[in-house]
Amino acid sequence: MSFRKTFTFVLVLCLALAASGMGEGLQRMSKKAPAKMSLWPKSEIPHFKDIGLEETIDQRGHISNVDTPEIEIYLPSKDNRNGSAVVICPGGGYSILSIEKEGRKIAEWLNTFGTAGIVLKYRHKYFQYPVPLMDAQRAIRLTRLKAEKWGIDSSKIGIMGFSAGGHLASTAGTHFSSGDNDAEDPIERLSSRPDFMILVYPVISMQKGVTHGGSRVSILGRNPDKQLVDNLSNELQITSSTPPAFLIHAADDGAVPYQNSVLFYEGLIEAGVLSELHIYPKGGHGFGMMSGAKLGPSQWPKQCRSWLERTIISR
Repeated sequence: MSFRKTFTFVLVLCLALAASGMGEGLQRMSKKAPAKMSLWPKSEIPHFKDIGLEETIDQRGHISNVDTPEIEIYLPSKDNRNGSAVVICPGGGYSILSIEKEGRKIAEWLNTFGTAGIVLKYRHKYFQYPVPLMDAQRAIRLTRLKAEKWGIDSSKIGIMGFSAGGHLASTAGTHFSSGDNDAEDPIERLSSRPDFMILVYPVISMQKGVTHGGSRVSILGRNPDKQLVDNLSNELQITSSTPPAFLIHAADDGAVPYQNSVLFYEGLIEAGVLSELHIYPKGGHGFGMMSGAKLGPSQWPKQCRSWLERTIISR
């Protein structure tokens, strides 16, 4: 076979593979897999229980049955990094984790402009409050511990959440500690306060009539007492020490009312915490990155990047 025929054959084969499921598989294989890190040694995981079910991921990229929390680390190239990092909490009603659309794709997007993405695989469904919060706080502290090694400024570590993951992120932003100086574990000596929050169609409140019912039941149980409900209604927990937030919601969200974002934003402004809120007239719930769409929510990545560069990265 001549060189020209061989080249043509290889080219046609590559094009065919790229258009097929096999090609998609090869493309995925060609991407460098992110590093993974457990949040605790298995023997030291607080509130650990073996749920007796195998962790699974379905065709939509939804993970179920997590009982061992970990992070996936997406670092930008050394010549592109800007020093900031975001711990990402996928949504899923505290019942599953939408780890592809609201986790890994977000981390890859953050990397394009130099921000590290830390995807949090937190415990859910079989683990109620405070377990998911402990996982989020640990992820922030672990990122802070590894900041120098990962090319991150330890004062520019934020948290991001989608839907129920937005509740977890806003809980981390309103329920934090400066760390335990006497702890044997160096990670626990560090602050769990995120330096900023990015909340996308977030659940904020646990109050009936505003909250997302499924998320409330999953994290608090069916009959929580009023004190617990109020404690996890994060619009009631804002202080002047709460970190600034960028909030995104659609007015026609039929799952998580947009009032969740409005209440949180109003509380932040009242506390003197400069933040930014975008309410889009259309978009529904779970729109993710809205890649290629013409609806208003497709603008949020550009607006969010601008906010990050103006308020966090440039300082």
